Amino acid sequence: MKVEALIFNVVSGACILAAIVYGTWAREPIGTTALVLSGGLTGLIGGFFWFVSRRIDPRPEDRKDADIADGAGELGFFSPSSYWPFAVALSAALMGLALAFFYTWMIILAAAALLITIGGLLFEYYVGQNAHS
Repeated sequence: MKVEALIFNVVSGACILAAIVYGTWAREPIGTTALVLSGGLTGLIGGFFWFVSRRIDPRPEDRKDADIADGAGELGFFSPSSYWPFAVALSAALMGLALAFFYTWMIILAAAALLITIGGLLFEYYVGQNAHS
């Protein structure tokens, strides 16, 4: 996590530095605010990663003496034939479109679609033919 913390903190510092230069040079409040907020948000993520990296054991990515084989092993379970991620992406795109044009009926439809597809993704291996006993 230290590598990720370093990346986000460097980006945060670059955003803050750009905000200072831009704010001084251009004297335009909207761009300066956007840069400060971007720096703050990336700093927040970098701070979280730094905090977590102090609480967990060093991963192979964080150690200089690590071999490639140290990172071998199972990374997790990824469903090989699930259509739910595609459905969630379509529902999220519909929600983005609905919010962009602010059609109330479409926001309600997209929210329902999002709830159904997220539920389907979460409970895919608990119901139906893929259920584990």
